[in-house]
Amino acid sequence: MSDANAPYHAHIYFDDAERSAATQLRNDFGRDSAILFVGDMTDGAAGPHPIAQYEVHFLGAAVPAVIAMIEKAALRALVHPLTDDDLADHTSLAHWIGEPLELDVSVLDPPGENKGVPRFGVSDF
Repeated sequence: MSDANAPYHAHIYFDDAERSAATQLRNDFGRDSAILFVGDMTDGAAGPHPIAQYEVHFLGAAVPAVIAMIEKAALRALVHPLTDDDLADHTSLAHWIGEPLELDVSVLDPPGENKGVPRFGVSDF
């Protein structure tokens, strides 16, 4: 991580047995001023993500603290920057916490293209 102001996401994955821990972590993120956005918990596949998850948005300066919070909660997560390359963001630029999942990369934008979904740091909020 070289830019403290670079936009990042984390996708926090959970199953039924982990729902309580995921909810608690989501609440903790909601009280952390370094977290810019906490998404809704989804029950099932969403986009490239094959199981229940929610996302949090933050800047590069918060990456170490976010990773530490996820590791303490003992949940699986994907932490990645938001660049002009969705595929790289979710693969080669991504950091997995716990066992990686096989993502459906076919739904991701090609490099340099946005399929109409607002991008963090541009028009998301």
